[in-house]
Amino acid sequence: MSTQNDKAVLNAIFNPLLPIGSDLPPEEEQEVDRNEVESEHITQAKDLELQGVHKAEAADLDGALELFNQAVHVAPERASCYNNRAQLLRLKGDIAGALEDLNMAVTLSDHRGKVGCQALTQRGILYRLEGEDEKALADFKEAAALGGDFARTQVVVMNPYAAMCNKMLNEVIGKLRAGEYVD
Repeated sequence: MSTQNDKAVLNAIFNPLLPIGSDLPPEEEQEVDRNEVESEHITQAKDLELQGVHKAEAADLDGALELFNQAVHVAPERASCYNNRAQLLRLKGDIAGALEDLNMAVTLSDHRGKVGCQALTQRGILYRLEGEDEKALADFKEAAALGGDFARTQVVVMNPYAAMCNKMLNEVIGKLRAGEYVD
């Protein structure tokens, strides 16, 4: 078991571009699925989701959507079904539908575990694309606390002080590379 200090040192080593001591939330251990009991319905939904992913990868978005709809119908309590369907809806340009499914995935996951982290991150991305930066930052912070590396990076990127510091540092490094004198 590692301490918070050990994690901070490892984070500084593996993420050297992130500012040390940035206001990242502490990581929590990630749960795979919250109290999901393996039943016939869950197994069937998992199979439908996997088939849907394969169809989406083969660019058969309509076929994939049908499979994800079936998965939601078979296991409406399974957050992963909504999360996967949300990604397909986003690919098809249905942002409102994607947000609705991501909201359901976040609720069903109880803001926990791998699916909760993914849904929060993906919802944060959509909020950011829609210009709702406060909502995006809140989702990224929550996903970062669940262990989402991309979300952790977004928390730093969206910090205006870190952005200003990084900009100034890039300017100084650029001048040094160009051989210009820097005061």
